[in-house]
Amino acid sequence: MPVAASAIYFLNLRGDVLINRLYRDDVGGNMVDAFRMHIMQTKELGTCPVRQIGGCSFLYMRISNVYIVIVVSGNANVACAFKFVVEAVALFKSYFGGAFDEDAIRNNFVLIYELLDEIMDFGYPQNLSPEILKLYITQEGVRSSFSSKPSEKPVPNATLQVTGAVGWRREGLVYKKNEVFLDIVESVNLLMSSKGSVLRCDVTGKILMKCFLSGMPDLKLGLNDKIGLEKESQLKSRPAKSGKTIELDDVTFHQCVNLTRFNSEKTVSFVPPDGEFELMKYRITEGVNLPFRVLPTIKELGRTRMEVNVKVKSVFGAKMFALGVVVKVPVPKQTAKASFQVTSGRAKYNASIDCLVWKIRKFPGQTETTMSAEVELISTMAEKKPWTRPPIQMEFQVPMFTASGLRVRFLKVWEKSGYNTVEWVRYITKAGSYEIRC
Repeated sequence: MPVAASAIYFLNLRGDVLINRLYRDDVGGNMVDAFRMHIMQTKELGTCPVRQIGGCSFLYMRISNVYIVIVVSGNANVACAFKFVVEAVALFKSYFGGAFDEDAIRNNFVLIYELLDEIMDFGYPQNLSPEILKLYITQEGVRSSFSSKPSEKPVPNATLQVTGAVGWRREGLVYKKNEVFLDIVESVNLLMSSKGSVLRCDVTGKILMKCFLSGMPDLKLGLNDKIGLEKESQLKSRPAKSGKTIELDDVTFHQCVNLTRFNSEKTVSFVPPDGEFELMKYRITEGVNLPFRVLPTIKELGRTRMEVNVKVKSVFGAKMFALGVVVKVPVPKQTAKASFQVTSGRAKYNASIDCLVWKIRKFPGQTETTMSAEVELISTMAEKKPWTRPPIQMEFQVPMFTASGLRVRFLKVWEKSGYNTVEWVRYITKAGSYEIRC
């Protein structure tokens, strides 16, 4: 695995070294001079955050009035290095009361050196969680005068937090009412031809959770995904229930998910962080339920007129409705004005984006609505270039509907004290890149 850093430097805007730390001996201590001469003095800062000079890679980022420069020899894991910088700055801010600048660094030399020793070992990032590091690095940073954030009290039982598998949740949490909120949020990406055939379609989704649970609960989430249902039927030695199953692609989980259990049982089991977090992401390319179908008809009548007819039909259930529906129909740049007839909502011509903008506040399911427009164009003596006809774009939100068909089968909460919980589940589908050629 390529290393993330051989050395790290903190410089002010003049190029003076505020603090530095060497993690490997494959780079010299004077490498920052090359950065100062070849990058800072040539005013090439900001053109590219990664530069190679003399066989070494320089990865740098500006935070406030401080440049953080990582030097690495040979092949480098650039994404890991920049992720390390972002997480390290968040850690420093948690110690310094929210501030990270030249003054904060000068006031906290000893603390920064101690943290740099803990968060990276021989060029490989280690634990950067502020909640865990504050358990055994209890020294408080010198806070800025404008920071009124009170210092957090260290949580006991540091050994369990550092060595255990639940570093994202501290012990001793108590809530009067134990609740779990789960949201499935999906974005539909579509490219459709003017005749209504689907050229490209996929769904990107994420499961967002907000947990207010006491103690150390263990949660188990069941979805109607194909692999999970098949595995469950195998374990119970009975055929799978009939109904729509979903094939999830490109699934990524939060670090709290027990991957060993997922690989063996295909169930999402986890000890949740406290508060709000993103449990998982996924993508679906087959069996997508499109919430809307759009049939446009655009006729160019000579050099000065156009007729635009757009029919929009909602395909989701009659008891559902979409909110904030916006249909943007592109028109030529030489458009002078437009007159409209709509069966629902309002429409107007927006000259700044060269579009007819049709807005419908609430769109019921299984309904159809149309917009007709007469567009007047400015006649010019110059030779008219053919209009490229950009695609129609849509924006919308459909509550309690998922384009993928993904559903929560169960959400179980177990905690040794046996308290009762209230679970809330919501679904929402939004427009991603929802385009229809015209």
